[in-house]
Amino acid sequence: MDILILAVVIALVAVGAISGLVVGSRKKKQLPPSAPSSTPTITVPPAEPQVGDDAAPPKDEARRTIEEVELPGTPEAPVVVEEPVVGAPALDVPEPTAGRLVRLRARLARSQNSLGKGLLTLLSRDNLDEDTWEEIEDTLLTADVGVAPTQELVEALRERVRVLGTRTPDGLRTLLREELLALIGTDVDRAVKTESGVDTPGVVMVVGVNGTGKTTTTGKLARVLVADGRSVVLGAADTFRAAAADQLQTWGERVGARTVRGPEGGDPASIAFDAVKEGIAEGADVVLIDTAGRLHTKTGLMDELGKVKRVVEKHGPLDEVLLVLDATTGQNGLVQARVFAEVVDITGIVLTKLDGTAKGGIVIAVQRELGVPVKLVGLGEGADDLAPFEPEAFVDALIGD
Repeated sequence: MDILILAVVIALVAVGAISGLVVGSRKKKQLPPSAPSSTPTITVPPAEPQVGDDAAPPKDEARRTIEEVELPGTPEAPVVVEEPVVGAPALDVPEPTAGRLVRLRARLARSQNSLGKGLLTLLSRDNLDEDTWEEIEDTLLTADVGVAPTQELVEALRERVRVLGTRTPDGLRTLLREELLALIGTDVDRAVKTESGVDTPGVVMVVGVNGTGKTTTTGKLARVLVADGRSVVLGAADTFRAAAADQLQTWGERVGARTVRGPEGGDPASIAFDAVKEGIAEGADVVLIDTAGRLHTKTGLMDELGKVKRVVEKHGPLDEVLLVLDATTGQNGLVQARVFAEVVDITGIVLTKLDGTAKGGIVIAVQRELGVPVKLVGLGEGADDLAPFEPEAFVDALIGD
């Protein structure tokens, strides 16, 4: 009986061992991957860290009292950078008009040198025969002195050389100077009239053909008047050129003169009228009116110029009408001058670009043609290169030292 029980126990142990080996071998076998299931896999999020989970171990350091804790300071106020106050632009101080032509004499002499030196060279010849006198005439005609003035000058020189017998260089220079001054005229009033004699400002109208530098001359004339202590109002009655009013206003702003202007293509007579009206209201000394350049052959434009003059005269008398001529145009300038003189009463001539031509005799010719004096001459592009005409300084520049 005991032996039987022992045999059964051994058999059970053996069966259990064999079963364990089989199960272990099955666990080591790689199972094939299962097909994806349609049921979504739910991933459980990690648990949120609790307070103190990642805290560093406390350090042993002394605790500060409340008195030792530094409180944050009061924030500084932002720095405000003040923009500089932009005041009115500084005004130009024009050069004094007295003696301007003398200061510009060297510039004038460079362009007129051939006239003066040519005449002195011819007069200094040992034998002043007919051929020499004809050369003197040609020199004067080339310089645009004009036919009649040239004949008068040659006759006067011939007579004085014959009677006085003057042949020294200094004597001939003195002789030529005296005769040229006699032709130009030294007893003529060449001041620009800016005093009306009534309670209105002096009114000056500037006229001329296209391209003579009329607007620039008007601006420079404002500088001349300001340099002489006059207050000026400018009237931009040239409404045909878009830039004319802007250009004139720029000239005025440089010397503190206000510019009255209107819309482009507006009525020039209306603007001229308003300019004089503003001049009266401001108590200005002078009102300068810049008119549009116009061809002397255009009858309609010339008639409009007459209208501007008539409208301005409703305020009071027109004190000056200055005709701007380009000295480089020579005899053609005389044709222009005649037509303008028929439309408006020219009272004075402004010769521009006189430093750019050797034909300085146009001064004599235009005065003889119109019977009015040259009052101002332009001798460069600088702001103060418009000078009152001085016959003595002009002749001295012609014949040199």
